[in-house]
Amino acid sequence: MPRIIKSGLIQMSLPKTEGEGTIEEIKEAMVQKHIPLIEEAGEKGVQILCLQEIFNTPYFCPGQNSAWYASAESVPGPTTDRMAEYAKKYKMVMIVPVYEKEQAGVLYNTAAVIDADGTYLGKYRKNHIPHTSGFWEKFFFKPGNLGYPVFQTMYAKIGVYICYDRHFPDGARCLGLNGAEIVYNPSATVAGLSQYLWKLEQPAHAAANGYFMGCINRVGEEKPWNLGRFYGSSYFVDPRGQIFATASEDKDELLIADFDLDMIDEVRSVWQFFRDRRPETYDKLVEL
Repeated sequence: MPRIIKSGLIQMSLPKTEGEGTIEEIKEAMVQKHIPLIEEAGEKGVQILCLQEIFNTPYFCPGQNSAWYASAESVPGPTTDRMAEYAKKYKMVMIVPVYEKEQAGVLYNTAAVIDADGTYLGKYRKNHIPHTSGFWEKFFFKPGNLGYPVFQTMYAKIGVYICYDRHFPDGARCLGLNGAEIVYNPSATVAGLSQYLWKLEQPAHAAANGYFMGCINRVGEEKPWNLGRFYGSSYFVDPRGQIFATASEDKDELLIADFDLDMIDEVRSVWQFFRDRRPETYDKLVEL
């Protein structure tokens, strides 16, 4: 039987921002704005749903305000526990990206993976942390230290790559070698050079590694930082590198697509991604 998956991505603009409430009020407003689309996904039979990078806060990294450290929380913790109730209710795997506090002063950009019965499976911590104009992420996040895990969910083996990670093919390859069938990339990226690369790099990862990807970007402009326009355009891409479903550039949206995981075997049988790969030769190229 075909292994048909129904997956969903939610792209969302910010309802309330810095100066318009407490940090907890801002977080709660963002969660409340997501809930109708999470429920819509569940009611429409979505089996795997991914939210955007640090989904329940603004993208606060254009500034360097340490007050946002207070928005970090444990993983698992209150937000993942809350999302687990929706996962269980709708039998829907959820990828929930949040700002993680491991302990005082140890903070990560993290995505929790919750199985379709509400079980917390584990987390991915963003490995590549930018620190450049408008993206002062090293002020907020330590580099990830959990490698490139793949999670066996009720429906598929999934991996996570977060935003800036997508510029680096190394982790994308590790996820494929670790068995990922679908890789989700929750992001927060604005118009400019990024928009050209948005539909170049991730189809390249999918094609080079023979897996599906779900790529999520938030929408709108966020004050007071005014970094630029988050251009949405969330999409799914298949193992041939072909984009087959795309969301708008400017609307809060739930993007849903059906796809057959058997396509992975079909594509890899033609290109022999793993038979012909030569990882034993790589150490001759780089000496660290």
